[in-house]
Amino acid sequence: MITMTEIAKLTGVSQPTVSRVLNGNQAVNPEVRERVTACAKAHGYQPNVMAQSLAGSRTHLIGVILTDISNAFFADLVKYIEQEAGKSGYSLILFNSNYDLEHEQNCLEVVQRYRVDGLIVVPVQEESVHWKEGIHRLKIPVVVITRQVKELDSVYVDHHRAGYQVGRHLCQEGYENYIFFGQTADRKYQGFAEALQEWNPVYKQRMIEIASKDPAEIEGRLKEHFKKYPGRTGIFAYNDRRALQMLGILQKMGIDVPGRAGVVGFDNTYMCEYLHPALTSVSQPNEAMAVTAVELLLHRLEHPEDSRIQDCPMQAQLISRESSVL
Repeated sequence: MITMTEIAKLTGVSQPTVSRVLNGNQAVNPEVRERVTACAKAHGYQPNVMAQSLAGSRTHLIGVILTDISNAFFADLVKYIEQEAGKSGYSLILFNSNYDLEHEQNCLEVVQRYRVDGLIVVPVQEESVHWKEGIHRLKIPVVVITRQVKELDSVYVDHHRAGYQVGRHLCQEGYENYIFFGQTADRKYQGFAEALQEWNPVYKQRMIEIASKDPAEIEGRLKEHFKKYPGRTGIFAYNDRRALQMLGILQKMGIDVPGRAGVVGFDNTYMCEYLHPALTSVSQPNEAMAVTAVELLLHRLEHPEDSRIQDCPMQAQLISRESSVL
């Protein structure tokens, strides 16, 4: 790979002049700038990103930390982030925390070592003091995506309102009993419960929560539930992967969907419409969230003096399909 020194020899200018041209300095004779640029392009010059970062220059790298890259929703999200960042000449370094707090801290340390210009992150626990301390130590612009953190720019879907839509939908479709497949601390659950309370004030007597991902344990809980409650059961899973798991277990048990049980997922990933029955799910504006997150981060890089926190809630949409509608 050609170096700046070699470009300087080939073009007959000094190495500092080559450096200024390749780093975007416009205070160079146009003819010289054109000659240096053409030579660099012809010989496939690539900047030494780590050397630039050590010298205090921008690396044009953005760190992205996700909780589960195997989830199609996050794969889709990072695709749009990369596309938008690329329009401004930025590349991504991708990290997967796997919902592990300790590994998430390791990711933050690597982000710091690579001296990325900024970070877009899906936190494991956004209210964790330890996490906030780790973010503060980075001393770079940070945008939170899919979650809300009051002290940082945040782009997210209103999970409470989305959960409310699911609860209302299941009640309107005539489900009498309910299961939430996830953690009750989730704002999706809180919105879900609020809707059930409005439509069925005694819903707590006819509802269970399943937090386990173990198929045998889930099946055992379902057998107990369907034995105890003979009516139709509406099931809300916190993401499409868990909804798919639930559909498989119900099929194994011989439970008719949606006759006896209706299932709703979250994220509206590509597989939803190809399942049988097709899966009802909550659709998030992935591309809009990604574009907004990148725009906020680039604004922070260009205007570090702007201290206003940008809170950007977006709305989700329930897509009704065969898994919950008779």
